[in-house]
Amino acid sequence: MAQGDRAFVAATQGPAIIPFLYLGAKHMVTGYDHILFLIGVVMFLYRLRDVVLYVSMFTIGHSLTLMLGVLFHTGANSHVVDAIIGLSVVYKGAENLGLLSRIGWTLDKRLAVFAFGLCHGLGLATKLLDLAISPDGLVINLISFNVGVELGQILVLVFVVSLLNLWRRRPDFAATAMTANWALIGCGALIFLHQTWEYSTT
Repeated sequence: MAQGDRAFVAATQGPAIIPFLYLGAKHMVTGYDHILFLIGVVMFLYRLRDVVLYVSMFTIGHSLTLMLGVLFHTGANSHVVDAIIGLSVVYKGAENLGLLSRIGWTLDKRLAVFAFGLCHGLGLATKLLDLAISPDGLVINLISFNVGVELGQILVLVFVVSLLNLWRRRPDFAATAMTANWALIGCGALIFLHQTWEYSTT
């Protein structure tokens, strides 16, 4: 989170609905790790109802741990959480490539998305707790932040799904999608290694 945003959260006393809506949306739109995971989730979803189902599972997961984590002051080391988020990106890329099924590892895709949603939400909760958010107006501000995250997620999904629909019309989609998922695995692995290194040195 930007230094100015950190200072604002630390100084805020009482309800601040619009600013926290903005912060939540900004965090999602600029959160490349969350965006990479969402790209992996929707890449091979062709029906709107499937997109809504999987995104809803992710939303329920991260909303639960975000709200409960902040309200009950249950956070975790941010580097550990971010490393797990990196692994979630690796998982989606590997699943999309069929690598997991080849080794006999079969998980319910919806439950997996929900579980990683819990991890992503814990990451959000940890970051908010690190900012020493005031208890004055906490519930309203927390709900506003969460709604902002969802609005930001919708903006990201509209953009991503629109690009995917254009990409799928190309005859080379199958081949380039394979490359894209290997890229997801690579990006997720880099996030994991970077956060693991940061954890080991702090």
